[in-house]
Amino acid sequence: AGQLPAGPAAPGCTARPGAEVVPGSSEPQTFPAEPSSFLALCDFPSGVEAAVLRMGERLHVLSEDGEWWLVRSEVSGKECHVPSSCVAKVRHRWLYEGVSRQKAEELLLQSGNHSGSFLIRESQTRRGCYSLSVRHSARAAWDAVTHYRIHRLDNGWIYISPRLTFPSLHDLVDHYSEFGEGLCCVLKEPCSVDGAKVAPIPAMPAVVKKPSLNWDKIDSSILFSEAAAPLEEDSPISLGLREAISSYLLLTEPDAAEQSPTGKGAKSS
Repeated sequence: AGQLPAGPAAPGCTARPGAEVVPGSSEPQTFPAEPSSFLALCDFPSGVEAAVLRMGERLHVLSEDGEWWLVRSEVSGKECHVPSSCVAKVRHRWLYEGVSRQKAEELLLQSGNHSGSFLIRESQTRRGCYSLSVRHSARAAWDAVTHYRIHRLDNGWIYISPRLTFPSLHDLVDHYSEFGEGLCCVLKEPCSVDGAKVAPIPAMPAVVKKPSLNWDKIDSSILFSEAAAPLEEDSPISLGLREAISSYLLLTEPDAAEQSPTGKGAKSS
């Protein structure tokens, strides 16, 4: 880091996307041509329970042909064509290409991230410029995400606060990972997307269904046998049903005490 050099700052960003300028050189130092990874930015197809891709899954890009790319999920192994806007290129674990401000907040607020999680994304409105997005804990509230514009000078140095300038994004990240002055908190870990895993499908419980009863063919001895008698495993009559029938018959039987021994009612005197 260094103090702001003399001379006016250049708020416009004209360097190529993904490039950093080495001090004393007019040529930008580009990042590796190949991103270290690709990331799904949304469920696809959206609104479908059995989506082929889930947001946060790491992808292997098989073909970048126009607006539709052929990708394979490193989680499920499934292949499909998706809009290029659903895929982010990730370098150095923290530099994201193709991520909007809203999507950065959505990624950082996933359960796998905590206060201090961060990412740097290319500006969608200022070509060649970047923004730093940081998750932090707000007092008596849920975690929030704060965004900081990264400015570039004529000589290629960059800064968030004019008091501190850096020759590259790497130096900026290294400094704010140690000192958090001017930011909401110290930078801790790059945005984690490893929480997007395929949840195992729970096994359906075995359903044992006995055949429906044909009452015309049921042996009455099964119904009126003692409740304590053991039942065979393949018996169509459950113990509960047998007890229910016995209880019903007991309640509906006429009280023998109210009948005379001859079966006739008692005479009134």
